[in-house]
Amino acid sequence: MENIKFSFIVPVYNVAPYLRKCVDSLLAQDYDSYEIILIDDGSTDGSSSVCDDYVRRVECGKWKVESIRAIHQENGGLSAARNAGLKAAKGEYVCFVDSDDYWEENVLGGLLAQVEREELDVLRFDYQNVRLKVESEYEVFEPNKSPRYVDKGTEVVDGEAYLNTRMGYACYAVMYIIKRSILIDDRCLFTEGIHFEDVEWLPRMMLRAKRVNSTTMTVYNYLVRQGSITKTQGDKTKVRKNLEDRMKIIEKYSEYIDQNPSCKWLKNMQSSMAEGVLTSLIQEFYNERKLYIEQLKTMKTFPLSIVDQGKTYKRRAMLINLIGADLYCWLMHKKIELNKKS
Repeated sequence: MENIKFSFIVPVYNVAPYLRKCVDSLLAQDYDSYEIILIDDGSTDGSSSVCDDYVRRVECGKWKVESIRAIHQENGGLSAARNAGLKAAKGEYVCFVDSDDYWEENVLGGLLAQVEREELDVLRFDYQNVRLKVESEYEVFEPNKSPRYVDKGTEVVDGEAYLNTRMGYACYAVMYIIKRSILIDDRCLFTEGIHFEDVEWLPRMMLRAKRVNSTTMTVYNYLVRQGSITKTQGDKTKVRKNLEDRMKIIEKYSEYIDQNPSCKWLKNMQSSMAEGVLTSLIQEFYNERKLYIEQLKTMKTFPLSIVDQGKTYKRRAMLINLIGADLYCWLMHKKIELNKKS
C-alpha cells in the first residue's frame, strides 16, 4: 500500500444508477499499482451500499487493483468530497472522476508511461460526451470534445505557458493526471461552497506545475444528463447563487492576475466569467446591474478581453462592453423585451 503509483478520487452523491458503470471502468485498467477512493458525500439513494459492496469484493481478491476504499461523510458538496479524497490518497499521481462518468478501458498504463517518460507534473487528456440510450446502454454523441483553442502540441512546457498557448477555456478538473505533491505541498485544495469550483481551482493548480503536456487519447466519458449541479433553468435561487459565485471567482482572478501579470489566460477567463455575470443581470437581475457593474470595476475587470472568446455573439458582447457595460446591459435587455412582444 505504501508504493501505490496512482489514485482515482471519486466523489459520490446520489448516483446509484450510474456508479457501477463508473467504478467498473476504473477497474478495467491495464495497470496494477493503483487505488480507487470512493467518497460518499452523504448519499441517500443507495450509493453508500454500492461503495461498501465494492470494498467487500476487492477484499476478497476479485480485482487486481491494490485497494478500493470508501469514505462516508456528511454532505459537504463536490469540493469537500474531492478534498477528502485528496487527503486520503496514497498515489504519487491522482485523477478526479465524477461518479456518473466513466473512463475508457485499458488506458491508464499508457498515460502513466507518458507521465514517467516525460517526468510530468500534469498530463491533460481528451474526453467525449455520452448519454444514456436506454437503461445501462450508453452512446457517444459528441466525440473528441477538446476545449476550443486547445493546441495539441507535444512539447513539455510549464503551467503558465500551457495556460497561455494550449489550454482553451473548458476548466474540468477530471481531464488531468496530476502529481499529488503539487496539490498537497502547496495546499492547492478546492474552494468549498461554490459552484464553478473547477474554474477557480484549475489556474492555481496549473501555475504550480513545472512540466505539463497533453495526449490526444480520448480517456474520459462525460455523461450529459438532467439534474447535474449546474442546471439552473427556472430556479432563481440557483441563478443567484451562480451569479454570486462568478463574482467571487472574478475577484480571485484579479488577485491571480496581480500575482501572474504575464498569464493572459487569466484575463481572458476572467472576461468570460464577467460576460456570464452580465448575462445573468440582463435576464434575471436587471434592476441590480449598476451595483454589480461597480463591483466589477473595483476588481479591475474592465475592459473585457475579446481574445479567444469563441462564439461570435461573445466577441460582439465584449466589443460593446469596451464602450460600456451599462450600455451593453441596456441594449440586451431591450432586445429581450422586444422578443417577448414579437
